Amino acid sequence: MLFQQILLKILHTFKQERTISAAFHLLKGKRSGQTIHDVGLYNLHQYFGLLPKLSRNNYDEHIDILFAGNSIVIEENGYYSMTESGKEIASKPLPVSFDSWNYRGNEHLFFSRLSLVVQSLSYQLNQKKAFIPIEKNEQIQQWVRGFLIRHHYQKQQLQQLLYTEMKSSLSQLTVEDHIKDFLMYRLTGYNEPGLTWQQLAIGYEMQEIDVQLLYISGLHSWLNELFDGESRYPLLNDMVQDIRVESLLTTSASATAKLYRSGRTIEEISHIRRLKISTIEDHIVELAMNEVNFSIEPFVTTEQQRQILAAVEDYETKRLKNLKEILPHLSYFQLRLTLAKGAAT
Repeated sequence: MLFQQILLKILHTFKQERTISAAFHLLKGKRSGQTIHDVGLYNLHQYFGLLPKLSRNNYDEHIDILFAGNSIVIEENGYYSMTESGKEIASKPLPVSFDSWNYRGNEHLFFSRLSLVVQSLSYQLNQKKAFIPIEKNEQIQQWVRGFLIRHHYQKQQLQQLLYTEMKSSLSQLTVEDHIKDFLMYRLTGYNEPGLTWQQLAIGYEMQEIDVQLLYISGLHSWLNELFDGESRYPLLNDMVQDIRVESLLTTSASATAKLYRSGRTIEEISHIRRLKISTIEDHIVELAMNEVNFSIEPFVTTEQQRQILAAVEDYETKRLKNLKEILPHLSYFQLRLTLAKGAAT
């Protein structure tokens, strides 16, 4: 099962240095300092925010299945250990890839726009002016109205042009045909409602969550093709406005970065923004993780960095608690900053 393999890969990558909940926060895209730090530290960008609507109950059900199947052992303190069979499954390559760090759920906004455009053009082609829109979000409805007007839908050439772009761009994807089918079967047309996750799961004899994951991987591949071939797909590229995340920093970290670059100290930024110093430190760590040229030497000397990286290698751990015990003269902030910088370079 794809979702369980992803879980095992994440847990294995954490090297048993995080609790069982860490993978849940990663998949949900929790914007906490710890989760953002884990993304860079363990190179888990592709999974961040992969399933923003994942419920804790659903997550726990799959963790219980992994436990019952002897893939993991769960400790009383919330930590876990991997069994040999779990490690074996985790070591196998995934059949698909994801680009969640660059889209962070916005791929669904793109598909919502596309779905309503396709539905609108389908009803127009069948000379039906009134229909119940598949998308209830008023902002999406307003965006689609603007799109249709911009591209002169009244001339009734837009249907063929959009179809040609969709067919051409999808043909460039190096994904399995059934993943492309998922994308198309989710679309709604005149007298042809899109299939539900349950219907697709039954039809392809899969778990619903695996169908959703394959669909998301297909969306990411499709969006990457559209961005790479911008001039070839003018209509679809209109739909990808603001879909890719331009700033990899969270909004709050971006505000801190602006003040830091203006010469403000951490203490001054904390006072100006009325945030705890620990929160500002989280933002600095996020900067170090995302910007290759960001210097951490104002906070951690070159010698201190050497000590930290040597401890990571010698003791084979990135767990802060362990490193703090090894290097008690250094702060958690210095440890996190050095690890984050090491992940960015």
